[in-house]
Amino acid sequence: MTRRIRLDGRPESAEKDLAGLVLTIVDLLRQLMERQALRRVDDGPLTEEQIEKIGKTLMALEDRMAELREHSGVRPGDLKLDLGPPGQLLPCE
Repeated sequence: MTRRIRLDGRPESAEKDLAGLVLTIVDLLRQLMERQALRRVDDGPLTEEQIEKIGKTLMALEDRMAELREHSGVRPGDLKLDLGPPGQLLPCE
């Protein structure tokens, strides 16, 4: 399904589509940060305190994303960008 910002004269429609686009980009950045943090946990000499802090931070980010989606009326499945032949920008979680 191709997602586009609709400009059909209904401000709430364009607002929701724009919120979905922004949240998709934010979620992409969140996922990249999560992968980097997990690499650091696996590869680096981190203390238990640092590992716990990383875990709490990632959980807080995920919770905040859920709040933003709910506030914007955007479902998790809406956070996709279809890039055509290369496929989806975000993997389904």
